[in-house]
Amino acid sequence: MKNRAGICRIGITTSKKIGNAVERNKSRRLIRAAFRNVYREYEDCLQGYDIVFVARGRTRYRKSYDLEKIMVRHLRKGNILPKNGVKEKR
Repeated sequence: MKNRAGICRIGITTSKKIGNAVERNKSRRLIRAAFRNVYREYEDCLQGYDIVFVARGRTRYRKSYDLEKIMVRHLRKGNILPKNGVKEKR
């Protein structure tokens, strides 16, 4: 969702279905690490958005680079990142 702040903000939600507190925190850390790398690459495209990530049961078993690919795919599907893979200038 677009925001008026002009900065990129993220929210991460995990439910108790994910597992105990340790597993939920691991999922959040993985999502944060993956987004940090995606943000470095596409910083100019992500400015001005509020993004919410929902951790799923398999998240804790993935590597952060797998999550990066999934994030980029979903951000492109949501028309936040350019479809062709080339960064657009704003």
